[in-house]
Amino acid sequence: MPGKYNLRFDIWGLLLFLGIMVPNFIWFAVPAPNDLLRTDSVTRIIDAIGSVFQVLMVIALCAYQNREWKTPGFSFLIAAVLICCLLYFTSWIMYYRGMVNPVVLLGLTVPPCLAFMCFALYRKNMLALISATVFFICHLTHTIVNFIV
Repeated sequence: MPGKYNLRFDIWGLLLFLGIMVPNFIWFAVPAPNDLLRTDSVTRIIDAIGSVFQVLMVIALCAYQNREWKTPGFSFLIAAVLICCLLYFTSWIMYYRGMVNPVVLLGLTVPPCLAFMCFALYRKNMLALISATVFFICHLTHTIVNFIV
């Protein structure tokens, strides 16, 4: 599989990652009311694994391109990425309006991961897809165990 990839910068992968991180940067600087997310995690090992795979995912999205991928233009997967981003930003708005419930918390977890996974599928980047999937499992486990159960 690694032989199918070129080491080449992908601006769209970086822009997707930075776009999804914008609400996180705001959250680091300006706490939300009822800020449940600032509590200590009980899933530290899972969080550490998730962080490693998040970094691997970003590297794969931004630095590796599948040689077989051809620019197909707008597709269902790009539409899915955009919809996931809108759901994610909407969840942040709801969170900052004081709505802290399982739907909002899952909205902060699931859509960004699905956006990364759909983008990786669109680019035929299995390295990014695998790392995004592991990150998603860890991120979802973190949210469910720490905030929902």
